[in-house]
Amino acid sequence: MTNQFDDTTIPELDPEIASRLTDLDEDDALITQRATALRTGLNEYDLDDEDFDVLDSVSDDPDAIQYLPALPVIAIVGRPNVGKSALVNRILGRREAVVEDTPGVTRDRVTYKGEWHERRFSLVDTGGWEPDAKGIDASVAMQAELAIELCDVVMFVVDSNVGPTSTDEAVVKLLRRSGKPVFLIANKVDDIRQEPEAASLWALGLGQPWPVSALHGRGVADLLDAILEKLPEISNVAKQEVGGPRRVAILGRPNVGKSSLLNKVVGEERVVVNALAGTTRDPVDEQVELGGKVWRFVDTAGIRRRVHLSQGADFYASLRTSAALEKAEVAVVLIDVTEVISEQDVRVIDLVLESGRALVLAFNKWDQIDDDRRRYLEREIEQDLAHVAWAPRVNISAKTGRHMEKLVPALELALESWDTRVATGKFNAFLAELAAEHPHPVRSGKQPRILFGTQASSRPPTFVIFTTGFLDPGYRRFIQRRLREVYGFAGSPINISMRVREKRKR
Repeated sequence: MTNQFDDTTIPELDPEIASRLTDLDEDDALITQRATALRTGLNEYDLDDEDFDVLDSVSDDPDAIQYLPALPVIAIVGRPNVGKSALVNRILGRREAVVEDTPGVTRDRVTYKGEWHERRFSLVDTGGWEPDAKGIDASVAMQAELAIELCDVVMFVVDSNVGPTSTDEAVVKLLRRSGKPVFLIANKVDDIRQEPEAASLWALGLGQPWPVSALHGRGVADLLDAILEKLPEISNVAKQEVGGPRRVAILGRPNVGKSSLLNKVVGEERVVVNALAGTTRDPVDEQVELGGKVWRFVDTAGIRRRVHLSQGADFYASLRTSAALEKAEVAVVLIDVTEVISEQDVRVIDLVLESGRALVLAFNKWDQIDDDRRRYLEREIEQDLAHVAWAPRVNISAKTGRHMEKLVPALELALESWDTRVATGKFNAFLAELAAEHPHPVRSGKQPRILFGTQASSRPPTFVIFTTGFLDPGYRRFIQRRLREVYGFAGSPINISMRVREKRKR
């Protein structure tokens, strides 16, 4: 019988143990020798290329800002119904789940891992463009800009049976200005008799059209060979900006006070503030000196109730919000305390968690609530925000400036946690202490064993644990909880990746 690990019954870590683990000297010879022995022991197990990439990229320099190697990115763009999803499946060599066409921040860009001739890459399906009733300029520009910004190579797919359309011609202008390698794909050329139809795409001015059939696979191999010649070994774009002022994204649903917050820290009316929800259309960047440091704030348009229900400018403002978050390092999520914490508030927070950015919760309009509302608010926080109990909280009034001095320490704490590295020796000593305290339960007659662990990257802290068997979700939550009890990580999400490996057969 399999026993599921119940992490809710485990008491907090003994303070003496926590103190001992925190104070371990990462240069201690015994700790280093033990970690080295565990790492050497991994050689007896079947490891793949990605395992070795992780292990080879590890540095124990606590001041090093470290990222996992970024795979080069190929974006597939084009109108709806030109065969993008079929081409994605053909390149991947497998049928993936159907991609929804409903516009949305997380649904618009779906990323897959692909491989061709032992070269690995990320393949991004950007979804289709749906021009609005007032014209195509806004929709084409937004979708194309996002696709171009986040990739190394663009695959521009056109239906050869239809030929170039006005939508295609509009996006070509942006592709030309991008400076990115662009491959013009003439899809649905199922046999040689249809190749003359693909020749009409020369008129787009992007050079040679590549006639392919995503349905039958015709021409795809030659296309991928050509793309690999232009594709960098490591992505030039799928990495975070390093250096300069720390970047802060101000997020929240409409009318919670984002523009008021930026105006208060800047000291001037930098952006339009209006009681009408959604008056901020574009992200507005501003470098601000606050708490003796220079910060770069990005005031983002409000996250609409449901992105796929948004119309016109509001829809594109929501996409810009997502793009601003991708460029930020820490997000300040504003919550209006005069209203009940809503599903929208939780969705915005979850968007930050998905992005891996550091998080600070700012409860705005604090000067407008009484004691009764405070009591109800604490219950709402306990119920709806329990999954981000680790995030620093500040109670402010963006309009009056009350308690604004608390914002900088919260930002600094979150970013310090986001940058934190735990040395490999210390992390393995932590795992050994954890396993001795509460071993994983036996599953199907076997007890999964932790072989080795390492922090593969920071920003956010990402830990990789090699095991002999699958660890229960409760046990992974237990590891994450103990990590916070020992090392803090206040304001930063923690990622734990598990790699189950079997012993190599002799």
